[in-house]
Amino acid sequence: MKHQTIDQLHAVAEINPLAPARPMTRTQRIERWAELLERNPSRCLAALTGTEHLYPGVRDEARAAGSPITVAFEDSLLRSAGLASDTFGAAKRFFDLSDWELHEIVCSCHVGATMQAGWAAGRVRRIVAGSKIWAWIRRSFLAH
Repeated sequence: MKHQTIDQLHAVAEINPLAPARPMTRTQRIERWAELLERNPSRCLAALTGTEHLYPGVRDEARAAGSPITVAFEDSLLRSAGLASDTFGAAKRFFDLSDWELHEIVCSCHVGATMQAGWAAGRVRRIVAGSKIWAWIRRSFLAH
């Protein structure tokens, strides 16, 4: 039997799961996003402009066609897990990120108007690594 991803199966068959998929953890959702970006690391992606300067309501609706968030939204697995759109606010809620964390991944102030998907993947992975470090610190030092 050959292992295929859900996306590969969608190309050759209609998939109707009988039971709902298990919910993805925050780490699984973020890891999936990084993996999607790493599939084509030289892909040119659009940055969102000045997210740190936008009013919260405007920031939540901010988007750029072809952004790192768009890459996540193009994935049927992440959409079925609850990613509602490719806006800043939808990504923030779905990936459980702070404004600052998402800003670090998608904002033009770091890269200009465009970025390579591999660069964005590295930023996404740093979020996971940072979360693991803080979890270790909380377990090791703050639990006592």
